[in-house]
Amino acid sequence: MILGISPEFEAKNEHAAIHQLLDGGMDLFHIRKYHYSDEMLKTYIEKIDEIHRDRLVLHSHFHLAKELGIKRLHCNEKIRRTDLSFSTDGFAFSTSVHSITDFNQLTDEWKYAFLSPVFPSISKKGYGTMQSVFGELGQRENHTIALIALGGIHAENYKNVRMQGADGAALLGSIWQCPQPLNILKKCKEIDRLF
Repeated sequence: MILGISPEFEAKNEHAAIHQLLDGGMDLFHIRKYHYSDEMLKTYIEKIDEIHRDRLVLHSHFHLAKELGIKRLHCNEKIRRTDLSFSTDGFAFSTSVHSITDFNQLTDEWKYAFLSPVFPSISKKGYGTMQSVFGELGQRENHTIALIALGGIHAENYKNVRMQGADGAALLGSIWQCPQPLNILKKCKEIDRLF
C-alpha cells in the first residue's frame, strides 16, 4: 500500500501532482495542513476531483470531514492519547507511532498506523538521523493493523522496508522533492506486486 502526504507548505503544481498520483494508483492521500484556516482547507480539498474524495485522509479540521465528503481521519499520537472527543461514527481511522512497542499495543479501531522515522527524513532535515525504527520492524507482533513505514522512504530502499515486514509506505519528501513524483509511485507499486 502506497500513501502520499501533502507537503507542509505549498509545493509548485501541488494539485496537478496530487491528481497525477491518485490517477496513477496511489492508495490514499493524507492532507496534513495544520496551519490552514477552515476556508483554506475547504478550498484546497475542493480543488481535488470528487472522484478521489474516498481516498483522502484528514489530519486536522475533523469538524469539516462530513461536509467535505471525507470518511478517513488520521489521529496523531497526541490526539490518540488525549482527545478522541469528536464524533467517530462512520469514519475509518489511522494513527502514528514512533516505536514498535507502541505499534504492537494498538487496538483494532485503527486501520493502519504510520511508524516513523524508518530512515532519516527527506523533508525534515536532521529528523531521524539519531534514531531510526528500521531495526525494530522485525519485532512486529501486531498483524491486525497495517504497518505503514514513514520517513526517508524512496524507490531504492522501499523493497528492504517491505522485506522487513511493513505493509506499505507513506511518501512525503521523495514525491515532493522530485521532478517526476509519478515515477517514484510507479516504482514503489512495482515493488508492492512482489509481496
